[in-house]
Amino acid sequence: MESPVSHKVTKMDIQTAMNGGARSRSNDGRDEMSGKLFSVSELAKDLGVTPRALRFYEDKGLLAPQRLGTTRAYTHRDRVRMILILRGKRMGFSLREIKEFLDLYVVDHSNVKQMLHLLKKVRGRVVLLEEQLQAVQTSLKELRNMEQVSIEALRLKGVANA
Repeated sequence: MESPVSHKVTKMDIQTAMNGGARSRSNDGRDEMSGKLFSVSELAKDLGVTPRALRFYEDKGLLAPQRLGTTRAYTHRDRVRMILILRGKRMGFSLREIKEFLDLYVVDHSNVKQMLHLLKKVRGRVVLLEEQLQAVQTSLKELRNMEQVSIEALRLKGVANA
């Protein structure tokens, strides 16, 4: 089960994560932004997900770890992308929407197109969540009313601890 990720990600981290060609690698494949490579288990533990979740997102085309022989090696860029993926999921975006947004960074280096796209999606999500919140508040009000009616009926029948 995935847990919420609250890692801090800077604007520079996001730029690095999105611009696949903007980062440089040393001869041994290490990401020069941080110099650290993560194994599947290390990154999974760091982000509070399972190794299977990382492979799932790789299969969906959202992550593309390096290969060192048969071993997956995740870079700082991959870690930031995964944080953004998890945040997108937590906000209710579909994998297709998350991939679409991440892919826009590669196409539009000025970031205008993807920011306008993100703004549209975020506003739509806010409207949807506000509608759901209203529905939940209405349901809670109805349930509390039913609870009070039930408590009163039990009191009339002599049940004091309801």
